[in-house]
Amino acid sequence: MIIYVDIDETIANTPEDRNYSLSTPIVENIKKVNKYYDDGHTIVYWTARGSGTGLDWTKTTEDQLNIWGAKYHELKLGKPVYDLFIDDKAINSYTWEKTI
Repeated sequence: MIIYVDIDETIANTPEDRNYSLSTPIVENIKKVNKYYDDGHTIVYWTARGSGTGLDWTKTTEDQLNIWGAKYHELKLGKPVYDLFIDDKAINSYTWEKTI
């Protein structure tokens, strides 16, 4: 299974001003995603970091994922900025572990 995972407010707590360098890990959720990785699923972190500002947060994000011990196959930036995402396969980040 290919699993796309958001970063901010899913595996990281991020300040409202979106200073991503100050994000802190949600260790419990990283462990859950790492289990999917260990079970053989493909993990792709997909984030809107910089999508609204044009700033490149790639290095900061890669460094954070590595420091936090987040296992993944690919990191994709460029997720669109939106307030509501409707999709037939989307699940809420508060209940996702009960779905997979």
